[in-house]
Amino acid sequence: MSELGYIEGKDFVVEWRFADGKYERFPELAAELVSMKVDVIVAGTPPAIPVLKKATSTIPIVMGIALDPVASGFVASLSRPGGNITGLAATSDINVKHLDLLKLLLPKLSRVALLVNPENAGHGAVVKMVQTAGSAARVDIVSVGASTPTDLPSAFASMNRQSVDAFILVTDGFFLTQRRPIAELAVKHRLPWIVGYREYMELGGLMSYGQPLSEFYRRTAAYVDRILKGARAGELPVEQPTEYEMVINLKTAKTLGLTIPQSLLLRADQVIE
Repeated sequence: MSELGYIEGKDFVVEWRFADGKYERFPELAAELVSMKVDVIVAGTPPAIPVLKKATSTIPIVMGIALDPVASGFVASLSRPGGNITGLAATSDINVKHLDLLKLLLPKLSRVALLVNPENAGHGAVVKMVQTAGSAARVDIVSVGASTPTDLPSAFASMNRQSVDAFILVTDGFFLTQRRPIAELAVKHRLPWIVGYREYMELGGLMSYGQPLSEFYRRTAAYVDRILKGARAGELPVEQPTEYEMVINLKTAKTLGLTIPQSLLLRADQVIE
């Protein structure tokens, strides 16, 4: 917002609300913001969007990131959202691309787990999409869920019992808060993995491919700016990323006993050594 000429405290005030990974708190937090009659609400995580949609049909809502807003019923279309919701959406097939990259990393790949949050309504569609891609590639896809910190150790134990070769971490706000434990458990269980955001890499992630999460949230400011200047949310097209980056952590690869193929290293935008 400062890049757009706004000064916090003078031109606008932010009413922060955090659920700390406890999605059951979303209705309460949404009701608070609606009762305050704020000018615009930014949804920082996909599971907050349907709750906000239910809470208000008049206050503009900007999606910081959504997995598939059309299929989820948040917007009528990407080009003409309608209603009071617009914002940013991740490319729907990004996790299919993750599967392709894992195949390059592990040529003998035969079984991959999707680590999902059962509380995230958008993850079901992701599982189906990747399972379809896995079937075509002759790779078994299994789904393993975790929605609390105490679920994570058992989720990794389940992946080991199912003899997966690697796992894909599906986008979720709760997982973002658990970046370090997830990275540590992956090392403990000797599991290669890939995720959409580079934000995991500094804490021990192995490989990421996607747009930085920070860029999604940075772009929400442009939507807030236009809405504050009078634009209708439903008339602002939903954006999807057009540029992607790959980050590879060679430190983590070494810890896991992996040799990263040169073909992947050449494609990486950043290599952490």
